[in-house]
Amino acid sequence: MTSNQEVKTKVEEALKEIRCFLQMEGGDCELIEVSGDTAKVKLTGSCAGCPFAQLTLKMRVEKIIKDRVPEIKEVVNVEE
Repeated sequence: MTSNQEVKTKVEEALKEIRCFLQMEGGDCELIEVSGDTAKVKLTGSCAGCPFAQLTLKMRVEKIIKDRVPEIKEVVNVEE
């Protein structure tokens, strides 16, 4: 069984890949927490106010994280 810290580390590694794409567009993404099988992230920069943010979250961020970290079943954006 994988520990929560190991899952969190794997999600951070996946986010490094995603950040390259987001930063080219003036945005970014940070991991807030991993809770069970859910990763909570915060879209920042130009992604935060973008009308396509939810599409980017589901089609790009969530897809890559779920591909790299099979323990994660859902990725949600939190707006603090």
